[in-house]
Amino acid sequence: MHLLIQGCKRNDRDSQRLLYQHYYSYALSVCMRYSRSTAEAKEVVNDGFLKVFDKINQYNADFPFKGWLRKIMINAAIDQYRKELKHAHQASVENAYRVHTQPVALSNLSHEELIGLVQKLTPAYRAVFNLYVIDGFNHREIGNFWGYRKEPQNRTC
Repeated sequence: MHLLIQGCKRNDRDSQRLLYQHYYSYALSVCMRYSRSTAEAKEVVNDGFLKVFDKINQYNADFPFKGWLRKIMINAAIDQYRKELKHAHQASVENAYRVHTQPVALSNLSHEELIGLVQKLTPAYRAVFNLYVIDGFNHREIGNFWGYRKEPQNRTC
């Protein structure tokens, strides 16, 4: 893997192609959690890999490449959400469509059914759900993804 990364740092197209092929399925699985459809997830994966190749010189080999790649894919998915947010209209909670479902035990859901349910969430809820539940980020880290940085308040008594 080290040789592929070094090749990518030299902008070697064969190394980039091999790295893309090696990590494509993993990247797609990350992006599917944040996307409404497979087509959208594939678009995010491609955008993410463009960022990977553009920022490959920033990769620190002391840390696992897969974790670095995952973070870039998550950021690419959030960037896609922000891009779509400009064109989306938000309904108020009072006017929201209520979905009535039969209670289903989580253990009876297949992977595809669970992904389908997550994909039905609004993009913001889907992203926060995935960041917290699946990817293990804490609330502060999630806020940082969205650009919310809470500065400590100076309090005097």
